Amino acid sequence: MTQRPTTLGALRAAGYQPRSVKAEIRDNLVARLKAGGPLFPGIVGYEDSVVPSLVNAVLSRHNFILLGLRGQAKSRILRQLATLLDPEIPVLAGSEVNDDPFAPISKHGRQLIQEAGDDAPLEWIGPDRRYVEKLATPDVTVADLIGDMDPIRAARGGHLLSDELTINFGLLPRANRGIFAINELPDLSGKVQVGLFNVLQEGDIQIKGFPVRLPLDVMLVFSANPEDYTARGKIITPLKDRIGAEILTHYPRSAEEGMEITAQEAWVERAGSSPVTVPPFISELVERVAFLARGDKRIDRRSGVSQRMPITVLETAVSNAERRALLAGEDRILPRVADVYAAMPSITGKMELEYEGELQGSEVIARDLIAAAAREVFDRVWEVDMLDTVIEHFDRGGVLQISDGASAEACMKGVRGVPGLAEALEEAGMMQPDDVPMTVAAAELLLEGLAAHRRISRAESGAYGRAKPEKPGKGKGKGGGFTFGDEMFS
Repeated sequence: MTQRPTTLGALRAAGYQPRSVKAEIRDNLVARLKAGGPLFPGIVGYEDSVVPSLVNAVLSRHNFILLGLRGQAKSRILRQLATLLDPEIPVLAGSEVNDDPFAPISKHGRQLIQEAGDDAPLEWIGPDRRYVEKLATPDVTVADLIGDMDPIRAARGGHLLSDELTINFGLLPRANRGIFAINELPDLSGKVQVGLFNVLQEGDIQIKGFPVRLPLDVMLVFSANPEDYTARGKIITPLKDRIGAEILTHYPRSAEEGMEITAQEAWVERAGSSPVTVPPFISELVERVAFLARGDKRIDRRSGVSQRMPITVLETAVSNAERRALLAGEDRILPRVADVYAAMPSITGKMELEYEGELQGSEVIARDLIAAAAREVFDRVWEVDMLDTVIEHFDRGGVLQISDGASAEACMKGVRGVPGLAEALEEAGMMQPDDVPMTVAAAELLLEGLAAHRRISRAESGAYGRAKPEKPGKGKGKGGGFTFGDEMFS
C-alpha cells in the first residue's frame, strides 16, 4: 500500500486481507528462506542443530519451547522471532488488545465498529508493539498475565463488574495478533498454567468468576531449563501437551564457535581509548576456561556455565590491560595471561559449585581452570621436552616477575634474560621484535604452560620460578583432572 488507510472503510477498499499471526510469521519465513538470507543473525553454532527445528516449528504453525541451560541464547532467539512479523499491521484505534478491524475480540472494538461503521479509525503498529515477553516467577498471578476486573474503571464508567469494559487486560491479551514469550515457564504456578491452557485450548478465561470469551490470535513461545521441565514435574500435563515442539539448545560445540560468539558479544573496542589488540591465543585461552568449566566435576552441570562467562572474562581482561596501559603510558591495549587471572571475579560469580567445589573454593577452581586452559593452548604450540633450556634456568634458581601491572618494556627485559625463551618463541613464529607487547604476551603463555605442566612454578604475584616439590597426596587431579594443587599458587 502506497498510503496507509486510516479508516475501516478505506482499509476494506484497499483490499487488505488479514492473516493469523502464525500464518504471517510462516509466510515471512518462507520468503526469507527463498531469499537465502540469514534466518537468525548473530546466532552462532545452531545452523545444523537448533535452527532447522525452529524452522520446522514455525512452518508447522506450532507453539514451541526452547529447552536449555543458561547462556544458550534462548531469549535472543525468541526476540528475533519478532523480525518475522510484518513491518506494520492495522488495529482499531484505542484498542488495548490490538483488535483486528475486521474481527475485533474486545467489547471496545465491537462497540467502535457498531457506532462508527466504516469510519472507525485505525492506527498502524510495528513489531515492537506485537512482541511481549515475561520472565516467569512464582509470584506471577493470573491477573498479571490475563487480566483482572478494575472496580475503579467500573465505577467511573457506570458498568457492572461483569461487564467486559471493566477488564484491565494483562500481558497475554495485549500480545493479541503478536508473539507472547515466557522465560522459565516451569516457575509459573499451576493456577497460572491452567489459565494459559484455557487460552490455548478454549479461547476463554475466567476473571473473578466471570467467564470471558477471548479468542486470542497469538503465538506462544517459551523457554525452560530441561531439568525443571522434564524431571521435576512442574508443567501441568495438559499445557505441555499443547506445546507443539520441544527444541533443545546447547553450548558452542567447539572453541572456534565459542570464540566467534565471544568476539561478537564482548565489548572490546573502547571509544576514546588506545587501540585494542586481543592476541588470538588469549581469546582461545579465555574460551577454553569456559569449556573446561563445563566439564569439571566440581561445578554443577545441571546449572551449566553460561556463555556470558568468556564474554565478561575477555572484557575484564581487556579492562585490566587498559588500566595497565594508562598507568604505564603505553599507546596500545593488549591483554596477557596475567590479565586473565585478574579477571577471576568474572569467573567465580558464574559457577554453581558441587560439594567438592565448595570445599575447595571458587577462587582455587578458577585458578585451576585458567592454568588448564593455558596448558591446552600451550600444547598446541610447544612440546615441553623441547624447552629444557628454559626449565633449567629456573631450576638453577632463576626468577622472572611478570605481574599484571608491569609494562611490556619492563617485562621484555626479563624475557631476554631467560636462556632459550626467545628461541622458543622464534621457532613458534611468535617472536615479534617490532611488537614488544605481543612478544611478552606470547612469552607469558609459554611460561604459564610450563607452570601448568609443573616444570616451573607460578606465584600469585606473577613470579615464575623453580618447580616446587609435591607433597604426598598432592598433584593428583580432582574434579575432572583440572586441579593442580595448592603449591603451584602458593
